[in-house]
Amino acid sequence: MEEDTRRNYMGRALSLAKRGGGFVNPNPQVGAVIVKDGEIVGEGYHEKFGGPHAEVNAIEDAGDSVRDATLYVTLEPCAHYGKTPPCTEKIIESGLQKVQVAIEDPNPRVAGKGIKRLREEGVGVSLGLMEEEARKINEIYFHYVRTDRPFVLLKLAMTLDGKIATRTGDARWISSESSRELVHELRARYSAVGVGVNTVIADDPRLNVRDAEGPDGSRFVFDSEGRTPADSRILTLSSSAPTVLVAGQDVPDDRVEKFESCGAKVWQIPTDGRGLDLDLLLERMGERGYDSLLVEGGAEIAWSFLDRDLVDKIRFFYSPKIVGGREAVPAVGGEGRAQVKDGLSVEDLTVERIGEDVSFVGYPV
Repeated sequence: MEEDTRRNYMGRALSLAKRGGGFVNPNPQVGAVIVKDGEIVGEGYHEKFGGPHAEVNAIEDAGDSVRDATLYVTLEPCAHYGKTPPCTEKIIESGLQKVQVAIEDPNPRVAGKGIKRLREEGVGVSLGLMEEEARKINEIYFHYVRTDRPFVLLKLAMTLDGKIATRTGDARWISSESSRELVHELRARYSAVGVGVNTVIADDPRLNVRDAEGPDGSRFVFDSEGRTPADSRILTLSSSAPTVLVAGQDVPDDRVEKFESCGAKVWQIPTDGRGLDLDLLLERMGERGYDSLLVEGGAEIAWSFLDRDLVDKIRFFYSPKIVGGREAVPAVGGEGRAQVKDGLSVEDLTVERIGEDVSFVGYPV
């Protein structure tokens, strides 16, 4: 079969995988396509955490056509019992003849065992078709499995001159409607979304998912001194996901009790000369099953994560506006670097047009 045709089938599987979005966290997004005699006879993807895996859904969709067909799957099939039985056994029982795997699963419980099991039973397995595309789709999962900490994306929306608010504090709306819709898609994909307390006080955000299909992530407020207003929407909003207020250990008990009475969870962690111990925070989040964190600002918390080398990916939105003002709020605050040569470098930078805006996506070195 021609390489382009095989890539088309795997590309379809990758498109299906994306539909899992935030529904599968902290599991990977996986898509599967079954092909026989040059036709797609079955499709499936991992739809929700604890539900059937992509391979199983595709086999069920193919029905009797599955025998002697080829399975295209974006991640190595599992060979162990977890929330569901091993996909390898379903594949073997189905009579599939070949399996095209995009990338090996880094999870130690899988990590080559699925491929080995299939080959032992006479199923032909090929590995590496569209590997980099598959890795990018599951960059959150790969990071979480490797580090036991959430993958951190820093998102900022700013004017062309790098401001996230005017000198009066006005910030509505800097980004276009298309950009805001994309941010809601990101919120639906990430298991947690966080902002600094200054953003809560200035903007009173909800941080829920409204303009996209997907679940609400937990809402984190980084508030070392416990300054979050008790009537903030982030505390009073009804949601299936909790609000977590990350406070310093010196916040008085009565303030902690007040936040908890509003329904929030309070995590008290140590502070240092630079504020909250964000390293410890990420460790704690990982222990509690959070595989990803979308940091939406503002300027001070953005620098806190960047300065500690805790940002894994950036997405900056630039609006075609210039507001000026030496007292306007910059996108990134903090003390900053003393010399340009010490600035944080970003690699694999890509640029895309989002409505009227321009978005930069990259990975801090």
